[in-house]
Amino acid sequence: ERSMNYVIPDLFALGDLESKSVFKACTHAHRALGELKGVVHTMPNPNILLGTLPLQEAKESSEIENIVTTQDDLYQSNYATQQFASGAAKEVHYYVQAMSLGFHEVQKSGLITLNLIKEIQRELEDNNAGFRKQAGTGLVNQTTQEVVYMPPQTYDEIENLMAGLERFINDSEQMDYDPLVKMALIHHQFESIHPFYDGNGRTGRIINILYLIQQGLLDTPVLYLSRYINRNKGEYYQLLQAVRETQQWEPWLIFMLNGIA
Repeated sequence: ERSMNYVIPDLFALGDLESKSVFKACTHAHRALGELKGVVHTMPNPNILLGTLPLQEAKESSEIENIVTTQDDLYQSNYATQQFASGAAKEVHYYVQAMSLGFHEVQKSGLITLNLIKEIQRELEDNNAGFRKQAGTGLVNQTTQEVVYMPPQTYDEIENLMAGLERFINDSEQMDYDPLVKMALIHHQFESIHPFYDGNGRTGRIINILYLIQQGLLDTPVLYLSRYINRNKGEYYQLLQAVRETQQWEPWLIFMLNGIA
């Protein structure tokens, strides 16, 4: 019941969230990202990774939403010729395309704008619906089928909250949170605003990777974070929800940081 009244916070006013445990998890995550960056740099042909890893990330991220495909189907599909071995394989290939679009845009402009977020979702879902304009969206617990959370219902409210999130993403001056903590905060905030009719989870997970690239912590989209989330899916949803019910951020932050490490 409490989470039904969850007020989406102003991320600039959350105060100090970096406890000892968060700091420790952060340090591990940074070390792991540094090692990953190093490995990619020493590869004779890092483009090989770009051919396979985003596809695996896309497969896992889609699986979190119960869009399940096989490796065979993926490799027998072709985005360029629009030939797909299955509906799920098509969705995964659209995801890779959306990630690639975001990656090139962030490389070029250094910004993650609302327009870019809308473009990513449009590419993923292959439609033009944009932010939600109709009320009635609620998030349901898959096991019990009860509505556990009602995101903002009006277009104006979604627009305002997303504008605030855009500021938080692109403004590194005001907040001295570690960028990895910021990534976890951004992801939670985005999933709570739930701005689209469809594709919120996947768009949010693409933003995770783009944010790390924007912050210079990754050079290319080679982090495989969705695999961890997919393997710990129950905990992922439970902790997303726990923040709404208790306003305790620490377990969520540590969960996401451990996923990077």
